[in-house]
Amino acid sequence: MPEATDLTLQVLLPVPRIVLDTNIVLDLLVFQDPRTPPLREALQAGTLQWVATAAMRDELERVLAYPHIAKRLAFYRLEPAAVLAARDAWAHTVEPAAKAPVTCKDPDDQRFIDLAVAHRCLVLSKDNAVLCMAKRLLALGASARAAI
Repeated sequence: MPEATDLTLQVLLPVPRIVLDTNIVLDLLVFQDPRTPPLREALQAGTLQWVATAAMRDELERVLAYPHIAKRLAFYRLEPAAVLAARDAWAHTVEPAAKAPVTCKDPDDQRFIDLAVAHRCLVLSKDNAVLCMAKRLLALGASARAAI
């Protein structure tokens, strides 16, 4: 029986999906956080598929206009439009997910939980309201961590 080539395996095996909360997106696209290179490399290589909703993009756009973030953008010589374009290049926009059977303490983070549960994937977040749900998410086929 012939061996499967790398290309064959890429076609047969689905690419793992990942949900990124807004702070992780800022770390990745603006702040160049030292914990983000593995995530950046996986997204660039196509070994992870970032799933997000239009509302998540809207939230990022709103956050980029906050005065303290605008100062950081200026420091790094970045324009909000460039950050959004980078997000758009890597993120696969999907429909919002139905409410998950678990509820996040922070209502603003619920959309990230819902999407991770719907896609049975990892959500990256530094928010304790999300991270404290890790065990409950595992029971639903999803997970939560601060970094990969």
